[in-house]
Amino acid sequence: MNLTDFSPIIASILALLIAIIGHEIMHGWVAYKYGDSTAKSMGRLSLNPLVHIDPFGSILVPLMTYFIPVLLGASSGFLFGWAKPVPVNMQTVLRNGGYNAAIQVSLAGIVYNLFSATLFSVILTSLYTPETRDSFLILLILSLVQINVILAVLNLLPIPGFDGAHFVGYLALKFKLYKVAQFFAKAEPYGMIVIIIILMTPLKIPLIFWPTQMLLQLLLS
Repeated sequence: MNLTDFSPIIASILALLIAIIGHEIMHGWVAYKYGDSTAKSMGRLSLNPLVHIDPFGSILVPLMTYFIPVLLGASSGFLFGWAKPVPVNMQTVLRNGGYNAAIQVSLAGIVYNLFSATLFSVILTSLYTPETRDSFLILLILSLVQINVILAVLNLLPIPGFDGAHFVGYLALKFKLYKVAQFFAKAEPYGMIVIIIILMTPLKIPLIFWPTQMLLQLLLS
């Protein structure tokens, strides 16, 4: 066994870190544009990965989601994880920009992931040749496209505590649908249970795999 045997997992881990750290920084950066300096004052707008890595969400969970399916007989697993959430004082954002600003903060990470996936798909198209197709760089760029798409799809789902639910909640408040917003606020502690159920059951096929495949086909065709 040599280093090249580990190239796929190394590329996937690097791509995951770039995707989740950039995702979180964008939440804080958009909030900063609306006067909330919480993330900036805590050093969380930094590109230093050490200030963003969560031991459980950035290391243990990705390794589990990658290797457990392999141990159970699947050909390969997939990486899922998260960085430490960037702190945002949403009251400051709401005061300075209203519900539209809160919606922008909620969607900032998803926009980053979709933009990154599109950008890296263009780079991949320009660099991919028969001579480069097996290189680590191509593997890394392909992983960046795939993982950014997966994270965008996951976060678009209105799962309590995730970006999609925050977006729906603030959109509901904007249109005075207070019961909808209250539902997502009360359900937020159960969001991780919901995502585990989705990932561990056939629900992941229509909710995650199908939208992911459609986006990847569009970007990589």
